[in-house]
Amino acid sequence: MRFLRLALICLLPLAGAGCAGYRLGPTNGVAAGEKTLQLTPFSNQTMQPRLGDAVTTSLRRNLQRDGTFKLATRGGADVEITGVLTHYHRHELSFVPRDVLTVSDFRINVKARVTARDRISGKTILDKEVSGYTLVRAGSDLTSAERQAVPVLADDLAKNILSLLVDGTW
Repeated sequence: MRFLRLALICLLPLAGAGCAGYRLGPTNGVAAGEKTLQLTPFSNQTMQPRLGDAVTTSLRRNLQRDGTFKLATRGGADVEITGVLTHYHRHELSFVPRDVLTVSDFRINVKARVTARDRISGKTILDKEVSGYTLVRAGSDLTSAERQAVPVLADDLAKNILSLLVDGTW
């Protein structure tokens, strides 16, 4: 009993110190929902169809889930977010054993130019190139495999964009 009490007395300050740096809510110092964002659909300059819609939908969903910003559907937003998908590329990762020409796994990369502007002053707050990627197993139908990977690719890009928006110093 005495050992248990001593262990508890020693562990309590350690547990308190471990939680001392934790902050509940947004990490950029702004109260949750204080700023509103208007997200315009991403322009797709790649040859991959419907990628812009997938990225816009995924970013909208992630913004709502995060809760740091409030989404404004029409006018009156503090910040307007625009984006252009500029690059889509497949990289070979692995090949079929004993066949150096047939690819079995791909890494798909996408890059987007994301801009955030203050609606009142017109000042550019954020202007960066953001990238995302996913892995695809090439089976008998590469086109279907790529099409099925688009939501995962869009979600990875959206999470990277959201990280810049939420943790940015703007």
